[in-house]
Amino acid sequence: MRTKRLVLMALLTAIALTIFWVEQQFPLPIPIPGIKLGLSNIVTLFAIVFLGWREAAVILIMRITLGAIFTGQPVTFFYSMAGGICCLMAELLLYIHLKNKFIWAISAVGAMVHNIAQLFVAVLVTKTLAVFWYLPFLLIAGIISGIFTGLCVQILASTAWNSIHRLLR
Repeated sequence: MRTKRLVLMALLTAIALTIFWVEQQFPLPIPIPGIKLGLSNIVTLFAIVFLGWREAAVILIMRITLGAIFTGQPVTFFYSMAGGICCLMAELLLYIHLKNKFIWAISAVGAMVHNIAQLFVAVLVTKTLAVFWYLPFLLIAGIISGIFTGLCVQILASTAWNSIHRLLR
């Protein structure tokens, strides 16, 4: 059983890293820095639902670390790690109370928390509070992208629940 979980974690990390890398190659046509879909959060939420918080945290940390290395952008490591860890904690807390019924809402809140955490890192890096002018735009984008990624996981969870649990036995 441990081997199956480890292999699944490695596959999910590779999938999340691939999604992250592809998303970096095709920026959104929105003239606001920092807005992206955050599709790799699909994998993190999937891991929360099917594997647990420890495994989800390992997958997230590995994806962020490898993503910073492979894209050659070490500065993004701090933004991504702060946003990712805060998002994961928010999603975990909400998932404990809401479970599978509201994964789309959990994801939307997680995306907003991710954006807020990244703004705090931006304040530390730039030494100015002016970056908070982006907050309304980032929150709107976070809600939209969070609902989308959450719905992807919610549909996956509802259609593949039995198959995935059989795989993990």
